[in-house]
Amino acid sequence: MWVYIARRLLWLPFLLVAVSFVTFTLGRFGPGDPVQVILGTRYDPDSEVTKNLEAQFGLDKPFIVQYADYMWGVIRHADFGESYRYRGREVSSLLGSKIWVSFQVNVAAMIVSLGIGLPLGFWIAHKQGSWEDPTAVTTALILMSIPIMVSIPAVLWGMCLKTDLVPCSGWDGFWSTRMIVPAITMGIPGIAGFARFMRASTLDVMGQDFIRTAHAKGLSGIMVDYRHVFKNAMIPIVTLLSFALAGMLGTSFIVERILGIPGVGNFTIDAVFNRDYPVIMAATLLGAGVFVIANLAADIVYSVIDPRIRYQ
Repeated sequence: MWVYIARRLLWLPFLLVAVSFVTFTLGRFGPGDPVQVILGTRYDPDSEVTKNLEAQFGLDKPFIVQYADYMWGVIRHADFGESYRYRGREVSSLLGSKIWVSFQVNVAAMIVSLGIGLPLGFWIAHKQGSWEDPTAVTTALILMSIPIMVSIPAVLWGMCLKTDLVPCSGWDGFWSTRMIVPAITMGIPGIAGFARFMRASTLDVMGQDFIRTAHAKGLSGIMVDYRHVFKNAMIPIVTLLSFALAGMLGTSFIVERILGIPGVGNFTIDAVFNRDYPVIMAATLLGAGVFVIANLAADIVYSVIDPRIRYQ
């Protein structure tokens, strides 16, 4: 197992280099000049101020030199550079607190998705053939098809404007009532997805020979479900969970923007509009790293759930 984990981790630097090169290239050759964004109406491509800023940020160097300097700072000192927008501020210091905020939002949403979706899907599988099964599946499909841009206003209208149960926006920590709206809006699509996949996985396991053998030995239904059905049904769900964790990063961008949550998603959107390339680069590298680590964690959890799984 440890050899497998080490081999997977060795691929991480190559992936990050490829992602960083593509992002760096798009940033440098795409439309928009960060110096022009900084100076605004005072921008003059031939002025001394413009040339000094380009020299300060290293924008006057050849492209490959700029990329090499950037990656050398990241690899050697974990230095993502200085923000173009916030002069004198390191990107790492700007992103630190915002990453923690986004992490809490995603954890809250995942708790909602898993806490409701998995038990619901397991229960629906045991109701196959009854009216509860198609009703629950249809409801899940409807919930999954609702864009988050639509669900947020609906939740705000019902829980904030009409009933005044929770604050409408802002951020005040994980245990604040302000967490309820983002957790629900980000968690609802996950509930539907996990419920559908858990139902399908559970039905597949329930049809296996070893489940019929367990019943034939006289084990109770609860014991069979606990010892055999649930654990084996969770194996394909782990893959879905790893992709859901990475996918929530994209969803949190929208939620943070609409609800005014000071997370990394909202900050990155501002960086895109401001052509703050060091921030964009750092956010892209962090997203790619999270995706790889999430998939590696899924492989590790496989072996925990099912000891028969071994990696070479």
